[in-house]
Amino acid sequence: MIKLHGFALSNYYNKVKLLLLEHDIPFEEVTTKLPLDEALLAQSPGGKVPFIETEQGFLCESEVIVEYLAARFPDKRIFVADPWQAAKERELITFIETHLELNARELYGEAFFGGKASDEVKAAMEKRLRRYVASFKRLAKFAPYVAGEQFGVVDAAAFVSLPLVGRATQAVYGSDFLADAGIDWKTYIKLIGERATAQRVNADRKAYIEASA
Repeated sequence: MIKLHGFALSNYYNKVKLLLLEHDIPFEEVTTKLPLDEALLAQSPGGKVPFIETEQGFLCESEVIVEYLAARFPDKRIFVADPWQAAKERELITFIETHLELNARELYGEAFFGGKASDEVKAAMEKRLRRYVASFKRLAKFAPYVAGEQFGVVDAAAFVSLPLVGRATQAVYGSDFLADAGIDWKTYIKLIGERATAQRVNADRKAYIEASA
């Protein structure tokens, strides 16, 4: 059985967890907090979560894990069967995680943890994020799911990361960059939140926060 290491506050941990639940892939959760100790750094060299443990060894980086799951369980159709459409799914995930969430992460200290981002960082991130939000808007369909009419792998990434982008920009700039671009992410998140798997992820996240308080 796959062991998923990490904790329920991590958006990338929750992305992998949501996909495992959606595709009914058996797994065991192993609560693993940061910073990782030296022994765990041998399993996740970058010091990040999630990482998984399989009978063959350990694997880190959430999107690498998703690709592994897709290859190991081809019958689950984690990505759509058509090669072009599967590539378009990967394209959307790249925009969500690399161009939106990773840049917005520079703001999290101020947005969520009482820190303060420098004026230089805020100016650079505003320019970059507004550019990539506009780019994402051109790619995404929200019909009603990000890639089209069916829930898919892109939605696992979007569900856990888009709220962070919207809330971080609102907190730091007083303006939700996603909403400014006409992306109604709150309605979308509500839609995904109706799924039993998403409710499980949200409930576990809430329980983790309450236990850590």
